[in-house]
Amino acid sequence: MPELTMVQAVNHALRDEMRADDEVVVLGEDVGLNGGVFRCTADLFEEFGEDRVIDTPLSESGIIGAAIGMAMYGLRPVPEIQFSDFIWPAFDQITSELAKMRYRSAGQFTCPLVIRTPYGGGIRGGHYHSQSPEAYFTHTPGLVVVVPSDPYDAKGLLRSAIQSEDPVLFLEPKRIYRSPKMEVPDDDYTVEIGKAAVRREGTDFTITCYGAMVPVALEACKKAAEKGWEGEVLDLRTLLPLDTDALIDSVTKTGRMLVLQEAPKFCGYGSELCAIVAEKAIDVLEAPIKRVAGFDVPFPYTLEHVYMPHADRVLRGIEEMMDY
Repeated sequence: MPELTMVQAVNHALRDEMRADDEVVVLGEDVGLNGGVFRCTADLFEEFGEDRVIDTPLSESGIIGAAIGMAMYGLRPVPEIQFSDFIWPAFDQITSELAKMRYRSAGQFTCPLVIRTPYGGGIRGGHYHSQSPEAYFTHTPGLVVVVPSDPYDAKGLLRSAIQSEDPVLFLEPKRIYRSPKMEVPDDDYTVEIGKAAVRREGTDFTITCYGAMVPVALEACKKAAEKGWEGEVLDLRTLLPLDTDALIDSVTKTGRMLVLQEAPKFCGYGSELCAIVAEKAIDVLEAPIKRVAGFDVPFPYTLEHVYMPHADRVLRGIEEMMDY
């Protein structure tokens, strides 16, 4: 079984789905001859040719608009937005057209389309290459929003997304694109969309997280264990639809919840998790919910290491919960 990075896992998922289904096409800026800015589409152009691996003009609205038309008429396009920070010219196409196509056509049209885009910080990309836009899209009924946290899930979730009849926004945490490596099967497997995963069992508190924050949560739990506190790490994997049952089950078991996200705190995705637990499980809470997140400022360049949550910041949040 080969050991792959997330970049390689994404590449293998695209290759396998393109081999299995001639209707799967890839399009975006530099995805063809160049293999993508992060090389996620490397070698696909050579194998599948320019009709299925399409270099596009620098026009995000055009990329997504064209992909919507492809999906409505039988193809399964996988457009890439080079950085999620540049997705905004296509925001109307995604939220007003793509997400609503099945509803507005009374089921006559579906849009089996997967938008791949790297998000988040960790590569010193500055404020136009480091943002986390997930909350904007999870507010849009009709979309599915998926965030893998390791190479195994990246391949399995991407294959599930491409095979789905729903439009999927597939956010790839670029901070962990190339580290760590892990064993990823060559065989035909998928990971179910809509199901969270417990990455660490615990009894004293729950950390909810996704993407690049999962390894941060695991590291913080190791530090907390040295103080005698056993934390549970719940990797959401799918932000929309959310695995609410897994969330409530974990918090019910531990009695405390820390919400960890890389995006700014105010109106972030984690706020919805807090609201759900407050509505459905407030009677089991032994301490106020704690949020650890990015700061409510534009993403900084020189202070990236300060802005992004790290294990010691998370540990301070854990200490506040446990001392309550």
